[in-house]
Amino acid sequence: MSNSSIDPLQESLDKFNQIASMAIHLYPLLTNSTIELLNYSENATYLVTKAVNGEKYILRVGRPGYHTKTEVESELEWLKSINQDSSIQVSLPILGGNGEYIQLVYHENEAYYCTLFTFLEGNAPNEENESELISQFEKLGEITAQLHEHCINNWEKLNQIQRITWDFDSILGSTPKWGRWQEGMAITPERAELFTKVSEKINTRLEKFGKEPNKFGLIHSDLRLANLLVEREQIKVIDFDDCGFGWYLYDLATSISFIEHKPYVPELIASWITGYRKVRSLSEEEELEIPTFILMRRLQLIAWVGSRDNETTRELGSRFTEDTDNLAKKYLKEGKL
Repeated sequence: MSNSSIDPLQESLDKFNQIASMAIHLYPLLTNSTIELLNYSENATYLVTKAVNGEKYILRVGRPGYHTKTEVESELEWLKSINQDSSIQVSLPILGGNGEYIQLVYHENEAYYCTLFTFLEGNAPNEENESELISQFEKLGEITAQLHEHCINNWEKLNQIQRITWDFDSILGSTPKWGRWQEGMAITPERAELFTKVSEKINTRLEKFGKEPNKFGLIHSDLRLANLLVEREQIKVIDFDDCGFGWYLYDLATSISFIEHKPYVPELIASWITGYRKVRSLSEEEELEIPTFILMRRLQLIAWVGSRDNETTRELGSRFTEDTDNLAKKYLKEGKL
């Protein structure tokens, strides 16, 4: 087989599958278990099932260089804190045979951080079920506010953890964490000019908005539908891999990732706000700035789609960038979606 016929995505998946197969042997409770790839994005996530009794676990194989060991440890500390001090259901880390939560697997001179988590039942919300999704967003607003309250109430402790800061520079600046939107798909000169104006407006508005403690703290930062599990009336939150310090309203923006252009989004936002205000206040100033955070997230996702190779980015392709045009024009003209 010639090199030109090798699918780079499949090549990456094969590598992660090898590492996952090695990692499960570092957990004595996973003896005689099978693994199944659930998702490949920033990391590879696997469903691990014990043959003897069918018990399920989640194994995450981290992408080399994406986080330091200390950063992963900080994520796990926050998860345990949320579980201890709130009613929010999260997936918890499990110790390996060496008494550590994070297991190190070397492959081709690269280090992969592997973490095992408890399995949570449930399914991701259905973006095609508009009425159900609107109802679920009210509950999501409550949960998000609870996460933010937990951060504020435990600030002295949580402020010490080491996680990325999700601000304008790390999202849309010159060296952003997920790549530059300018290098995304379908960026024509006209579109680049449009998005540059949007980015400049976002920066100006966020500088005015500020980073006061009631607006900026430790956030999940990736509450998209794929990271939520619905079981009956309960919503559970998973995948804290990108948690960090950012604007609280950014959590709302991430919850409508990839569907920002859908016509029902204003109803989702209204429902989320209703739920959020059941737990903590949200000023009129903050409410008016929601479109800014949504457009910032959208441009970030354009960069992500252009710099990653997985099933999601292949499915979204150039169309995702093109569908951003109307959002960008309306935001520049009216400050709305």
